[in-house]
Parts: sequence; structure tokens; C-alpha cells
Amino acid sequence: MTRLVLLGAPGAGKGTQAKLLSARLGVPAISTGDIFRANVAAETELGQTVKEYLDAGKYVPDTVTNAMVRDRLQQPDAVDGFILDGYPRTTDQVRELDEMLGEAGAKLEHVLEITADTDELVRRLAGRAAEQGRSDDTEAVIRTRQQVYAEQTAPLVEVYAERGLLRSVDGLGEIAAVTGRLVAALTSLVNPA
Repeated sequence: MTRLVLLGAPGAGKGTQAKLLSARLGVPAISTGDIFRANVAAETELGQTVKEYLDAGKYVPDTVTNAMVRDRLQQPDAVDGFILDGYPRTTDQVRELDEMLGEAGAKLEHVLEITADTDELVRRLAGRAAEQGRSDDTEAVIRTRQQVYAEQTAPLVEVYAERGLLRSVDGLGEIAAVTGRLVAALTSLVNPA
């Protein structure tokens, strides 16, 4: 059973690594970004609201995000474990996640932070935007998202470090090498020296 949060600035590789770890650990990778984009693509009412925030490089309000995550964690495939990618992003969301898990008689077990240089992340996201035509990945929006991450999400690193749940991993390099570093970090959390 693994209940894991992946932290890292936009473009750090959380989505790619969440999918690889999901296959390896046998638990679902739950990405708020994927949930948001699916609603945008389907042009749902939620999707239209979400698109306005994403296009401006801002985070979707907690009330919307929390409800979506709560619903997703109650699905049968997530009952015995999950990898959260993109949630929590704020200390308020940390408290909300603690409450969600507590109601289910569970708790978060591991937090892995993928670190990378900001300029490298901007290059990665700009390349992805060109390949995928994503309206939420202009250079100005990318830099805004990096700034918002630093202000709102980086404090989670401190919260989870104080709880003894956090390991930071270098996110630069080949995908397989980063996966190897994440697995090693996870192993150190499961079996501390």
C-alpha cells in the first residue's frame, strides 16, 4: 500500500514519473492537471472555469480542486493507495488532504520532491507547448506558474520535511535515471537507515 505525493515545479517531470511509478507500484497516478484538461477538452462548465485560470497561469481555486480530489480518492482503485501529482499545492490543501485521508482511516505515507533549475523548466515547458499546442504554456504563463509555485507550493516541502515524509530528488537527466533516483528515495523512506 502506497499513498504518495509528488511535488515539483511545473515542468519538473511529475506527470511522467507518476505514470512510471504507478506502473511499478500498482497504484493509480492521480493528476489534477489531467482532470482539469479533460474537463477543458469536454467543454464542461467546470472546464470553462478551469481554462480561465490555467490560461492566466493561476491555480484553480481550492474549493474546486479539493472536491475533485476527494471524489477521485474515493474511487475503488485508489482505496489501497495512490500517487498524487499536482495536489496538494498549498498548506490549506495539505490540511484538506489530511482530513480526507483521516476520514478513510488512512494517512499519507511518502512525499517525493522532484527538483530542477527554473530556466531548464521554462525550456522544457516551452518545448512541450510547441509540440502539443497547449494554450497554458506560453513563456509568460510558464514564468508566472514558476513564481506561484515558489510562493504557494514550496512551503509544503518544509511541512512534509518536518513530518519526516519528504525526500528530494534531482529531476534533471534521462527519464530512467530520474525514475531510479525516485525509487531509491522511496526505498529510503520505506526502510530508513
